[in-house]
Amino acid sequence: MNIPLPAWLQKNEVGQATVFLAGFALIGVLALTLANYFTKARIAENEQHTLLQRFSSIIEPQLYNNQLLTDRVLLPAQELGSADPVLVYRARKDQIPVAALFVVSAPDGYSGRIQLAIGVDAQHTITGVRVLKHKETPGLGDKIEIERSNWILGFNQKSLSNPSLDAWKVRKDGGEFDQFTGATITPRAIVGSVRRTLEWSNTHFDELFKRPSTPMEGKH
Repeated sequence: MNIPLPAWLQKNEVGQATVFLAGFALIGVLALTLANYFTKARIAENEQHTLLQRFSSIIEPQLYNNQLLTDRVLLPAQELGSADPVLVYRARKDQIPVAALFVVSAPDGYSGRIQLAIGVDAQHTITGVRVLKHKETPGLGDKIEIERSNWILGFNQKSLSNPSLDAWKVRKDGGEFDQFTGATITPRAIVGSVRRTLEWSNTHFDELFKRPSTPMEGKH
């Protein structure tokens, strides 16, 4: 099909090429916009499903019956010594607080921030810790990942009295937690972040569950 061109464009080959390229670009943008519109809900649903799967290793799903991903509050970063604002997911069983899952960022990793998910139950005991994101040195710092080492499981069932508060350090600093040879900074950052989260939770747990949920969109 021949598309009639305006008179000013009929003898202008450069102008014709420019118009055609602009047309194709516009069609491409429209196609991407439509694809994003029709798949956005499915992508968000898949992301939430993946997030729940990751969290299920920290707080067992059978322990609560509320909507964990929507029952959440955002705390200022400085309250927990985090590098970023702290998102807290609250688990309840028949409206009774069961556990809280804190997504914090330890600011003092060897290569920057280490994002952690830390579960604390109503008895102020750690239900689990997982590293969500980090940029630590491959082969050394990446031993904090559950896929590479069981080190992160050493926090399970710990509290501020088990071990004592003075022992919430890596062994090199006189504490109870193992450090990695050649990578002490990384476990030290995580131990400190878990301890700060426990300390905050111990004094704010009940009040945390009385706060209204914070409406948010997108990723955690």
